[in-house]
Amino acid sequence: MSSARIPRITLYTLEEYFAIERVGMSRYEYWDGEIICMSGGSFAHSTISGNIFGLLREHLRGKRCRPFTADQPIKVPALPPYRYADASVVCGDIQGEKVSGFDTLVNPTILVEVLSPDSVDRDLNVKGRAYQEIPSLREYVVIAQESPTITLFARTDDGNWQTYIISGLENSFELASIEGRFALADVFEGVEFSPVESAIC
Repeated sequence: MSSARIPRITLYTLEEYFAIERVGMSRYEYWDGEIICMSGGSFAHSTISGNIFGLLREHLRGKRCRPFTADQPIKVPALPPYRYADASVVCGDIQGEKVSGFDTLVNPTILVEVLSPDSVDRDLNVKGRAYQEIPSLREYVVIAQESPTITLFARTDDGNWQTYIISGLENSFELASIEGRFALADVFEGVEFSPVESAIC
């Protein structure tokens, strides 16, 4: 009787990770020696990411807040060296820090993640809690792919976090930090809801 072979996990040093980041065409995150691909994925993921960035950019045009795409590294002290969100917003002066030559954003106001099968646990739990420790962060938006559903984590005036789940294309959600209301129909425009596959770099 043969036994199933357990796949070997290759572990990398931070120096090896930074070397891959510098020469690679994809984005990666470093998780305790593992390198996780953040690029590629489903048409739904790309469509939703593009939609939410476009909505943020249009709403913020001419204001003192600036949106960033998924290519912008975010300094997350609880999860060094940095993370990639699918979209981010900073209001006021941009504060940055060099991490091994990369410009990382230190003071995000809003962070957005579009869920994929491989990222659900990280984005909702480990990554989400680490994001919420960033002093400047006011809202964390998590967007599903397989249904028109958004989970919004909003910091209250007393520093605690409230969770709101908004579902249905007829509904909308508010980002108080930028005084914006966004329709789920616009966030999910062009998306055909179906089971999604893992990202491949």
